Amino acid sequence: MKRGFLLILFSALFCTFSSGTNKIKVGADQPDKLLPLVKNKSVALVVNHTSCLTDGTHLLDALLSENVNVVKIFAPEHGFRGNADAGEQVADGKDIKSGIPLMSLYGKNKKPSAEMLKGVDVVIFDIQDVGARFYTYISTMHYVMEGCAENKKECIILDRPNPHDYIDGPVLELPYKSFVGMHPIPVLHGLTVGELAQMINGEGWLKGKLTCDLKIITIEGWKHGDPYSLPIKPSPNLPNDQAIRLYASLCFFEATGISVGRGTYFPFQVIGYPNPKFGTFTFTPVSLPGFEKNPLQKDKLCYGYDLRKIEFDKGLSLSYLLDFYKKSGLGAKFFTSPDFMNLLSGTNSLQRQIIAGQSEEAIRKTWQKGLNEYKQRRKKYILYEDRK
Repeated sequence: MKRGFLLILFSALFCTFSSGTNKIKVGADQPDKLLPLVKNKSVALVVNHTSCLTDGTHLLDALLSENVNVVKIFAPEHGFRGNADAGEQVADGKDIKSGIPLMSLYGKNKKPSAEMLKGVDVVIFDIQDVGARFYTYISTMHYVMEGCAENKKECIILDRPNPHDYIDGPVLELPYKSFVGMHPIPVLHGLTVGELAQMINGEGWLKGKLTCDLKIITIEGWKHGDPYSLPIKPSPNLPNDQAIRLYASLCFFEATGISVGRGTYFPFQVIGYPNPKFGTFTFTPVSLPGFEKNPLQKDKLCYGYDLRKIEFDKGLSLSYLLDFYKKSGLGAKFFTSPDFMNLLSGTNSLQRQIIAGQSEEAIRKTWQKGLNEYKQRRKKYILYEDRK
């Protein structure tokens, strides 16, 4: 292993150091395993701002310092530097620092085409996920694997811990497959990206049941259930651990008129609507560079709940959604985007159950068969010691 890979100064890009994750070695921290796999090969990276070694060096810089022939960079939702809003177009271009061509895998071109992979021998995927089915980095991984399988390219996954490592929520039904839900897995899937990649291959979920030539560099010093505080926020509106913990529970509000704090400095940690009946805590979403340019309920005083300091140590809760649904008095009209609600939940059942007035306990009972079947399937792909 070359000393240069470990002794590079902190990247000038945007990465930060976190002493709390020192004992864990993510896939990117293991050049002794990675470098032999890319020696004398032309490499494409699927990376963003989270693709850093524990010392803060960006993977791109680390590989270039070892004279690895990186020929292309593919960027997911939020862009290479992670500063694009959710759903915002990510443009092609060049990385300013290295001059390497940069291509978007969000928008029209979600899957790398044969032309985009021309001159590439191996694709490295290294992006931090948050464990939720509708978080689109895992959808990008699916399409990267599919593109590699179709064009006979190797794919290397540099694995990272799941920071909200639970199994919870309804299992996706295939009629509701979309970019915010590609696979028949629960909302919280309890997998690392490496484990999910194995499942995608093993279950034949790629187009035409193709199999990707896949290698995974596993995490050292982590097992399922271990807490993991992300050293870098994974996207503009998940700025801290509390937002990540609440994300799966609050994301359903994105199909309603209720604000989840986009346009504040505490997104996915507050909920509210411009009506005092929803609560006593107030906030006003505004255009915030680096967070949200045009948030829901922009410039309107919203009333609701402050969840920043609550103890939340479980997977997914429907309590907030059910509470706001009842307070609204709107019935089915509460869901301003009913089709999107079905895509987020991966089924049309949840929306119908809420409108029918079912309790969280009753709704959860309908998930159990699917969750039990998923847990058995998941066992085949686990790479780390599982929860007791």
